[in-house]
Amino acid sequence: MKRHLLATAAVLALAWLPGRAMADMAAAEKWINDEFQPSALSKEEQMKEMEWFIKAAAPYAGMEINVLSETIPTHEYESKTLTKAFEAITGIKVNHQLLGEGEVVQAVQTQMQTGRNLYDGYINDSDLIGTHSRLQLAYNLSDMMGGDWKGTTNPMLDLDDFIGRSFTTGPDGKLYQLPDQQFANLYWFRKDWFDREDLKKRFKDKYGYDLGVPVNWSAYEDIADFFTNDVKEIDGVRVYGHMDYGKRAPDLGWRMTDAWLSMAGSTSPGLPNGRPIDEWGIRMEEGSCNPAGASVSRGGGTNAPASVYAIRKWDEWLRQYAPPGAADYDFYQSLPALSQGNVAQQIFWYTAFTASMVAPKSEGNNTVDDAGNPLWRMAPSPHGPYWKEGMKLGYQDAGSWTFLKSTPSDRAQAAWLYAQFVVSKTVDVKKSHVGLTIIRNSTVNHASFTERAPKLGGLVEFYRSPDRVLWTPTGVNVPDYPKLAQLWWQQIGDVNSGAFTPQEAMDRLAGEMDLVMSRMEAADKAANVYGGCGPRLNAESGDWLGKDNGPAAKLDNEKPQGETISYEEIVKRWQ
Repeated sequence: MKRHLLATAAVLALAWLPGRAMADMAAAEKWINDEFQPSALSKEEQMKEMEWFIKAAAPYAGMEINVLSETIPTHEYESKTLTKAFEAITGIKVNHQLLGEGEVVQAVQTQMQTGRNLYDGYINDSDLIGTHSRLQLAYNLSDMMGGDWKGTTNPMLDLDDFIGRSFTTGPDGKLYQLPDQQFANLYWFRKDWFDREDLKKRFKDKYGYDLGVPVNWSAYEDIADFFTNDVKEIDGVRVYGHMDYGKRAPDLGWRMTDAWLSMAGSTSPGLPNGRPIDEWGIRMEEGSCNPAGASVSRGGGTNAPASVYAIRKWDEWLRQYAPPGAADYDFYQSLPALSQGNVAQQIFWYTAFTASMVAPKSEGNNTVDDAGNPLWRMAPSPHGPYWKEGMKLGYQDAGSWTFLKSTPSDRAQAAWLYAQFVVSKTVDVKKSHVGLTIIRNSTVNHASFTERAPKLGGLVEFYRSPDRVLWTPTGVNVPDYPKLAQLWWQQIGDVNSGAFTPQEAMDRLAGEMDLVMSRMEAADKAANVYGGCGPRLNAESGDWLGKDNGPAAKLDNEKPQGETISYEEIVKRWQ
């Protein structure tokens, strides 16, 4: 212990040698001038913020820490570039590892279960907010920022500037995670094809309404059929009306829990996630923190008609309208495949892939013109026949910094400093231009994004619009995300393989979810594992379907008349 104190004193003394301090400020100035432009701050304000980081990091200078995130362009930029800047400015070395999303969730779960410090910080989806707020195994950032971590909390952090802060706040009003990147699933389409007069005429002659952005799933299906089976070929290329993925892997489960069911209309009205029934089909009454069940027989919606309809349409569209091989794609393979230029639309497209979709034509991107202007646009997601006003309309991912209590406080604070650095106003505008996963109001409203907006296909307009609140992450109804999420992909995979019908698969899924939640309920009652907010399952009564507070009954007509809107009308609405 004495040796540790002497070493800390030596580090502190070294940090405040005049030459060292000047060298750090010199490094900050170089990074600000050479890399961190444009910025929401003036260069003087950037220097002020970096001066604070230098002082706050002094006790941790020389430390080497490990953090983990999934592999997307934003995190690649952090791992390859921002770690170097942070070390040069603060003296803290960061090993920022990148893995697939499933491996990140598994690492978080393993550290929570074993108490072993695998990583000092995680960029972990806010989908786990219900888990973190119940298990209390993650540092409560609200309390830490005002308490033990006050000295390592950036006074210029400006939490109110984060557009996804509500997603990382628990039912207790406390902040458990800090957003690092954010993206929504929207509708994507080839505007150049939709604007062709010959195709517009052919479509209207066949369907009786205009070719445009689909408002409902009926129109999406009509458009998918039109391009796949009527148009067939454009400029010598075989084209298709739909893109998706179906590989039997964890990605397939997130494909559905990421609001696919709610787009069809499976939730209760209410934002951000529907009460009492959320987009997973889990029931939790207003004012309660105790999930009551997933099965229709317990008042849930996982195997309700709207959910079964959603799974059936996913399977049918993948088989009938997507390019050959799409059923074998995973998440990472399917979305970049659009750049081949042979797909007319995608109902469930993540804005995280905007960066790859605006790559130049010389790099093999066939969805931009010779000047680099996108031939495509993004628009609001169409909704299914069970959807009603007041329901969420899609999913929004908020990859957020999470620090587990099994990480020693000094290591967690060093990682907390790095987390604040990579989301700081000094850095964020530049980082957002690289990864296009915007988290701050000051960033999306920056003049540089106004200038770049025409080349981003609607991204800036969407994130500046009030509509963005209709796209939300998984919410607090889900009591233990890692345990429940792993149940989904196998059941959905059984539909794709033909082993089970959509109804059979969702019945089995709902039953398994209730079984797992019953075990959580027992653990919570026995040992307060979930802080008294674990599941309290309703008895199976079977009389919920079609009731005012229950899941919707099956519609007689699940394919109403198709409805579209012009992209120009959408832009007006977003302005």
